[in-house]
Amino acid sequence: MMIKDRFSKKDFIALVISIAVCLSAGIVGSLFTKTGPGSWYETINKPAFNPPGWVFGPVWTLLFILMGISLFLVWKAGSEKRDVKLALSFFGLQLMLNILWSALFFGIESPGLAFIEILILWSAILGNITIFYRISRTASALLVPYLFWVTFASILNVTIWFLNRPF
Repeated sequence: MMIKDRFSKKDFIALVISIAVCLSAGIVGSLFTKTGPGSWYETINKPAFNPPGWVFGPVWTLLFILMGISLFLVWKAGSEKRDVKLALSFFGLQLMLNILWSALFFGIESPGLAFIEILILWSAILGNITIFYRISRTASALLVPYLFWVTFASILNVTIWFLNRPF
């Protein structure tokens, strides 16, 4: 069977929708994110390992694309199946948690609340990887870079929180 036989126009549309959903979550999260001159983020103490601002956009874009491909692979496995429905629902939950982190950290400028939330997000991503693994190992593997980045973001978040706590 040729590749084009296995990847239909319907599949292509589903892939585009899956990636668009994930990128849309990134866009919504970015509405809370203000990091330029004069912003709260610009004025707080950050650790030496804080990446330059230009790194975040490309990294998150790549991660959202990988998440979209992962979502597509699970969706393609049969959205009418009970385990796939559960996996897709769980994916939606972790995507909402991703947006919520931006709202807490940047929107209300609370690294403490954001840190608590990012721990929940990290757990949800790990759970998502586990659930996706049962349906598609490739889909599961595509979420691993996301987990690594959120691990780094968690360390950065807690460090910023401690560097800026009034003592």
